[in-house]
Amino acid sequence: MNGSGAPPRSGWANMVSELHVADLDASLSFWCGILGFAIAYQRSAERFAYLEHPEGHQIMLCQRHGRFETGPMTYPLGQGVMFQIYLASIEAPLAAIADRAWPLYQQPGEVWRRTGDCESGQREFFVQDPDGYLIMVAEKIGERPLAAG
Repeated sequence: MNGSGAPPRSGWANMVSELHVADLDASLSFWCGILGFAIAYQRSAERFAYLEHPEGHQIMLCQRHGRFETGPMTYPLGQGVMFQIYLASIEAPLAAIADRAWPLYQQPGEVWRRTGDCESGQREFFVQDPDGYLIMVAEKIGERPLAAG
């Protein structure tokens, strides 16, 4: 059997990134064990997995095989790309990171950014997966009027 599982429970997302990884098992351990994704379906013979998160996020992982590589694949992969994952709470992935002694790229912090005529706030941290892909994990904490001045 080439594949197992089912389409994502939340339906197909209109845009899904596929990350080419050096070691699919290590990547699955990170994306599922730390970030809380689960395998929707996989094609083991192709070393491919389609992941979904209980909060609706989707991503594909495929062990590198040379196809679709448009340039040199040097660590850290994904240079110039940052993936953003918004969760109801960032506490579960932070606890999983601490349990595994996984390094953070940037410690958790609160930030407010202008979004039109107001500011949107979030708690966020940054982490790299086993291949060096940069991921921002955040929870929204509200909006407020623009600061005077």
